[in-house]
Amino acid sequence: MRQYRLPKKHRLCSQTAIDHLFHNPTEGGGSALAYPLRAVWAPRTGAHCHPPVKFLISIPKKRLHHAVDRVLMRRRVREAYRLQRPVLVPEDTDKTIDLAFIYVADKPESHTRVASAVKRLLKKIFPPESTGHSDIRNNKAPQTPRHDETL
Repeated sequence: MRQYRLPKKHRLCSQTAIDHLFHNPTEGGGSALAYPLRAVWAPRTGAHCHPPVKFLISIPKKRLHHAVDRVLMRRRVREAYRLQRPVLVPEDTDKTIDLAFIYVADKPESHTRVASAVKRLLKKIFPPESTGHSDIRNNKAPQTPRHDETL
């Protein structure tokens, strides 16, 4: 169960790293849209440290005017990322990136819609062939030999 934790060290808090993410287009970075979220990512500069992915969530006041709606959507995005991260994000990679999820819808969306958007975005950032979880992603069970084939 420890793999589903989301400690503080996974959050992107450094102001210089956030500025670098949004203001300096770099090689290996990019952005993608999966309604109701937009993701922006860039390789982390400096020392390679653990964890390989640091993230932030932005819910603009311009989109959702009420604080309770912004808090609700922030919690839904964080929960969706927490559940998808162990499956879709490789832990044993030497590539480190900073990732931002930006909410683009004008009203609160359901948890299932947010979760599917996070999943699609993570698949764009980390294609299935780049990690060792291809069997899990394709919902394939590990191949075990049948009893009559082993003889």
